[in-house]
Amino acid sequence: MKKAILFIIDGLGDLPHPETGKTPLQTARLLNFERMAKEGSTGLMSTISNGVVPGSDVSHLQILGYDPKEFYPGRGPLEAYGANMELKKGDVAFRANFATLTGGKITDRRAGRIDSASAKKLESTINMKIDGVQFIFKATTEHRGALVMRGKGLSANITDSDPHHDNETPICKSLDKKSAKTAKLINKFTSEVYKKLNNHEVNKGREKPANVILLRSAGIAMQVPKFQEQFKLTAACIAGGALYKGIAKYLSIDVIEVDGATGDKNTSLTAKGNAAVTVLKNHDFVFLHVKACDSFGHDGDFEGKTNMLKRIDAELLPILRESGAAIIITGDHSTPCIRKAHSGHEVPILIWAKGERVDGGTTFDEIACMKGGIGHIRGKNVMPLILDIIEKAEKYGS
Repeated sequence: MKKAILFIIDGLGDLPHPETGKTPLQTARLLNFERMAKEGSTGLMSTISNGVVPGSDVSHLQILGYDPKEFYPGRGPLEAYGANMELKKGDVAFRANFATLTGGKITDRRAGRIDSASAKKLESTINMKIDGVQFIFKATTEHRGALVMRGKGLSANITDSDPHHDNETPICKSLDKKSAKTAKLINKFTSEVYKKLNNHEVNKGREKPANVILLRSAGIAMQVPKFQEQFKLTAACIAGGALYKGIAKYLSIDVIEVDGATGDKNTSLTAKGNAAVTVLKNHDFVFLHVKACDSFGHDGDFEGKTNMLKRIDAELLPILRESGAAIIITGDHSTPCIRKAHSGHEVPILIWAKGERVDGGTTFDEIACMKGGIGHIRGKNVMPLILDIIEKAEKYGS
């Protein structure tokens, strides 16, 4: 049977640089992307719907064939699963960020993108019990982490303590009477964390100390159909970031741990590529994820994003091309450097597979793909396309 690699470049899409009029994809000289575009077909994809600004969590669920309206548990549980945390009945899970609190207000929501090793040293300090409720924290990549609240009478119907903007005060509010206890506990937790972290050894001398934890996307775990049951495919995930591993675990996709897969700009693309080829020997489908382009987009680092695309082209694509699998390349959303945030712009998509149609395209970028033979599709169309390419699609009608 034919096999497939779904390669998602996080935050792939972008907007033209104000000085050059070109996106990172157009700026970089990407010989392997160009070759695959010439040998395959391209188009544009809107993950959720045209103009909708999607989060990475709902984007990946949609692309992997799970409608977020039915299967989205909140980002918290997905982050927790990705951090190898156990979730019990009644637990409330959160996406967590290290941040810098100065004078009662957030001055940097990412604490200067604290490095993963330093963040890990702060981890145990944050684990605590307040009024009989456990707060269990795990650092993941850079400033990111996951937190689980465990106790009686907790609710996920609360606002984020993350204000989502600098120069604002972190505070959690309840959205109904049942959640008042949870909101009160989170505000106590925020205060206690600041007391413990502000003078921590790791933060001494840091211009932007990681002295508070911001929480968002509260959720409670739910059961979903297994990926193998849904699509009759054995599947594996290769990723560095906790969220993407968490989504895979949530869908019962095998998560392959790869040395050097760090989930940041230093990730080993060669190790990821070699792992993908290896796991294809006993899996039908590989979900491969690279994070750094999204991070560069959030930081407004046009050059960094361009150089990361060059690395992907030179280090990873040659390995994937030799795998013998059908390769589908796209992004989960656009993260324009000029905006430093996700946007609702479509992302390029490329299908490269032996025996498939070739549309005559010559390159892979946001503008060239407008003319591609795949056309304009949505995230929900990706898995049906993949199933058809590898001859696993079921006939509709008689």
